[in-house]
This record gives sequence, structure tokens and C-alpha cells, in this order.
Amino acid sequence: MKIIKVLCGVIWSANKVFIARRKVEKSQGGYWEFPGGKINENEKPDLALIRELKEELGMEVTIKNYFGNKVHQYENISIDLVAYTCEFVSASYQLIDHDEYCFVNPTELTNYKMAPADIFIVEQILNNEHKV
Repeated sequence: MKIIKVLCGVIWSANKVFIARRKVEKSQGGYWEFPGGKINENEKPDLALIRELKEELGMEVTIKNYFGNKVHQYENISIDLVAYTCEFVSASYQLIDHDEYCFVNPTELTNYKMAPADIFIVEQILNNEHKV
């Protein structure tokens, strides 16, 4: 089965992390996630993440470092979710793929129905307190 590389930002502001809920009609609808998107062929990962966040949320971030990655097998697709720690700069919060968003304290992440592929990020944050 083909593995699709997907990027996401673990976006911090004032010791809170940004999450967004996927629109019901979208893939993984109703789940909360660390936002991002697919990388295009011959695109650098950091530039792809910056592009995706701008397109999906009108968001500007500064990428700080590589957070981690994990391959997750869904029913009919595998994704390699590659996460980067980011610092929030600004956003217009135009919602293309999402219907809600918030900055939460790391300990509150377990109160949200997170996308299965994103759970490893939540675990890393809770275990290591990754911050910008």
C-alpha cells in the first residue's frame, strides 16, 4: 500500500498548542488535529507546511524544528505524518478544512477526540512537554 507523506505543525503560543477540528464532510471529519497537509512533489517539507497553513487557516508560523513522525495505517490508506514544532505568528483563521479551532493547555489535549494519526504527538507532548 502506498504511503502518503503528510506534514503538520505543532503550533505554540503562550505555552498553549493549536488544534483544529476537521469539517464533518472531510476525511477524518469531526476529529481534532494538528493542522497541515500534503507535500507536493519536489517541495521542501518546511515550505510545504508554511504553504498549507496559509491556505487552510490564513496562518503564519515560524518553523522551529522537527518534532517527529510516525506512519499510521488507516482502513484504506497509510500516511507518514511528519510533525514540526512551530511558533505562532498571526492568522486570519479562514477555515477551509476545519470548523473549529483553539489554543489549549497541553494537559487539555486528552479532552479532545484527536485524529488517530495525531495521537503520537499528544503522547510526546504530554510525556516530554515539547515547547517552542
